[in-house]
Amino acid sequence: MAKDRERDSYADNERNEFDESTQHDEVPDPVEEIQRVIESVAQFGAYRRTQRKECHNLVRRFKLMLPLMEEVRDLNEPIPEMGLAWLRNLRDALFCAKELLRLCSQGSKIQLALEGEAVMLRFHCVYEKMSQAFDGVPCDLLGISEEVKEQLELMHVQLKRARKRTDTQDIELAMDMMVVFSEEDDRNADSAIIERLAKKLELHSVDDLNIETMAVRKLAKERKWQHADSTQRIIRVLNKFKRVVGMEETNVVDDPVMPRMLQKCTSLVIPHEFLCPITLEIMTDPVIVASGQTYERESIERWFKSNHNTCPKTRQPLAHLSLAPNYALKNLIAVWCENNNFKLPKKVTSLDQESCSMENTEEIPSLVESLSSIHLEEQRKAVEKIRLMSKENAENRVLVAENGGIPPLVQLLFYPDSKIQEHAVTALLNLSIDEGNKKLISKDGAIPAIIEVLENGSTVAKENSAAALFSLSMLDENKEVVGLSNGIPPLVNLLQNGTVRGKKDAATALFNLSLIHANKGRAISAGIVAPLLQLLKDINLGMIDEALSILLLLVSNPEGRQEIGQLSFIETLVEFTREGTPKNKECATSVLLELCSTNSSFILTALQFGVYEHLVEIKQSGTNRAKRKASAILELISKSEQI
Repeated sequence: MAKDRERDSYADNERNEFDESTQHDEVPDPVEEIQRVIESVAQFGAYRRTQRKECHNLVRRFKLMLPLMEEVRDLNEPIPEMGLAWLRNLRDALFCAKELLRLCSQGSKIQLALEGEAVMLRFHCVYEKMSQAFDGVPCDLLGISEEVKEQLELMHVQLKRARKRTDTQDIELAMDMMVVFSEEDDRNADSAIIERLAKKLELHSVDDLNIETMAVRKLAKERKWQHADSTQRIIRVLNKFKRVVGMEETNVVDDPVMPRMLQKCTSLVIPHEFLCPITLEIMTDPVIVASGQTYERESIERWFKSNHNTCPKTRQPLAHLSLAPNYALKNLIAVWCENNNFKLPKKVTSLDQESCSMENTEEIPSLVESLSSIHLEEQRKAVEKIRLMSKENAENRVLVAENGGIPPLVQLLFYPDSKIQEHAVTALLNLSIDEGNKKLISKDGAIPAIIEVLENGSTVAKENSAAALFSLSMLDENKEVVGLSNGIPPLVNLLQNGTVRGKKDAATALFNLSLIHANKGRAISAGIVAPLLQLLKDINLGMIDEALSILLLLVSNPEGRQEIGQLSFIETLVEFTREGTPKNKECATSVLLELCSTNSSFILTALQFGVYEHLVEIKQSGTNRAKRKASAILELISKSEQI
């Protein structure tokens, strides 16, 4: 009920807007109001990727109502009260739809991805209201023609179908979100996964992230203390995206909408060309990059230190990373500041931060040298310090690699000392977050050594070895290296016998590795199917999505189909078609289709476990993809009965 009241408040707000614009009229014209809503929806910009398809479907239905409004407007006699009541009911439904479209056009992209199921429920609510509005259209009273009447009846049928439909994201997007949104893992998420997710959510440029920051700030302000945990998760992920592109992290909730130095100058408008495109703050030391764009020196240097060689604004590769002072712009800024009595802000980076950075620059070469010391205690202290420093920031990760730290870290993986081994593999995991370091680590022969630790190391070392293999396998060439180095069997063993954290690390690594065909056979041979079945049956582990996602990859392999086609497995899949979430049902139905399309005996087995009625239900109310898969299986069943 609280959610309904919240949704109704959107309609109340919209009505208030119209009430203000028509306050001199005794009775607002519902036809004009509906016309305005339809026109305002047409002005919305692009919709967020995660809900784009649903939004386009809804907007298309808005446009189909234009002929109806034209015919009602052309009515030569006053609209009867029953007709007015119906139009007001339609208007209220359209107000709710408009507010939802506004959210999907202007809202936080991260929120819409994280809370996708809740947003889909709001679409269902809108479809329900619109469907109810079209239940009894007084066509005769409103003078509606037969042609338009047929269009309305068709739309009514479509709305009834739409309110039963759900949709889900692609598997890779869902897996990336599980990794990036994870709160249980205190390790840094792999930058390649974060960057891949940022691209899918269209948050991979400075401009995109500045707009998203405004949207998240607005969301936090609207929610106040409600949904605090969800809001904090959104802010954490936003800052992860900012780190990838070299932007400064901000406290979205507390920071004002405008740049910090403008807080006391609300009436002053700074020329746009004086603001750094990365921080949106006035520049004190503007420099020009190879693309011709100008940035604040500190901001663009941070971007380059994050291993980027592109222009943040244009995303074009730069011919070189040299910076040229923009003296002309600096003088213009100085003149403008003097004329407007505006004081340039002091540098954000404090002397303490600069000295800390200098200390790291001086300390890291010494630590790298100590990694090869003949004294065990010196080695242990050095590798532990590098592990901690490589977790702190991107600059340290680059410095360790530049000072030759990767080869001695790889050598330490072979040491019998379990603590040194654990620190070394974790340091390599942290270093691999940097995209450039991934190639360096694999070139130095680290993958076989990491696999050795995965087999024989301590519990923590095994977990971090699995995470390191996942990180390194973000490069396609490393997927093959891990497979050829016999890295899949110990991952399967960790999936079966590891801690919850170890199982999650193993699952994400195995999913990534199984994206190439050769590794699917290796995973099947290593016995992956049994632990996957265990994950499906143990609800408390919370790894059903991961297990089904891996199964979807493996079922395309002939040996995989034979293993997954066991009675116990088919029974479990059928259970998910009955009781699972929409995504569970979609994945389980997809796996069943792969099985049934290659062997008719699998069809009979599934039928024995009662799959038929569940498929009929999915065909009517499942996700779009699940509907297609369920229909295909039902067709196979029909053909098998005819034989």
